[in-house]
Amino acid sequence: MSVLVLALALSAACCLGFGFVLQQNAAQRAPLNDFLSFRLLLDLVKVPRWLGGIGLMVAGMALGAAALGQGELSLVEPLLATNLLFALALSRKQSRQPLGRQGWAGLLLLAGGVTAFIVAGRPEGGTASADPVRQWLIIGVMIALALLLTARGRRSRLGSGPVLLALAAGLLYGVQDALTRVSGQTVAEGGLAELMTGWQPYAVLALGVTGLVLVQSAFETASLRKSLPALTAAQPLAGIVCGVGFLGDRLRTDAVALTWEAGGLAAVVAGIVLLGLHPAMPTGAPRPAPVAAPAVSPASS
Repeated sequence: MSVLVLALALSAACCLGFGFVLQQNAAQRAPLNDFLSFRLLLDLVKVPRWLGGIGLMVAGMALGAAALGQGELSLVEPLLATNLLFALALSRKQSRQPLGRQGWAGLLLLAGGVTAFIVAGRPEGGTASADPVRQWLIIGVMIALALLLTARGRRSRLGSGPVLLALAAGLLYGVQDALTRVSGQTVAEGGLAELMTGWQPYAVLALGVTGLVLVQSAFETASLRKSLPALTAAQPLAGIVCGVGFLGDRLRTDAVALTWEAGGLAAVVAGIVLLGLHPAMPTGAPRPAPVAAPAVSPASS
């Protein structure tokens, strides 16, 4: 693994983690009638703290794109999942909560899981799949799952909705990372003119904006404890599927390697959940449940 890829990916994770905390601090105060609407972004753009969070997120995405230009998606995605460590670090400074056993366990599981997956899998780049059917099938399945999760989350905005929206955003961001790598390869091989004639950069933009609306809606209606772990877990899993499925990434597939890879990913998810539920994570301002209007009887009318 290149030291440059490691430095770029961890720097991206740092920017993303800090940015998510600032975004949620601002989004939790947005009006609920902007839920899953582009009006939410128009409201939040007036909040300096949110703009700072978005600036960090953009920097993180740029650093992540640079890492993807130098390394395989299956290598970079697990490293980006460590953004939760940086989010917890900032949240701990705000809340002054000690790390405790739960924090240390989550940290060790996340870091150990990432290390186990990378060491066992030894991700290597290869030739991207020439089969467009496989590419569109994988992308289509990811987007369809994101749509189903969004539809379900829309009906339960103050219950399981934020978790479902964060999962949907993570899937879209995983596909976005894959297409970002494709776009980088196109620029390297054919220049900017060839990039602008393809569909990938426009898909990257559309996925990014849609994912942003989903994430901010999740942040608006729930604390980081509920929303960020789901986002952080879904993105690398989706990215790895895309990397192996149609970008030509190769992982070791012998029985021992597969066991360690599966165990590593399971440890990553477990560590994400433990860190996301840590007391240092902001709980956010509680949202009141909608009160139904009293029924008017015929006698009172």
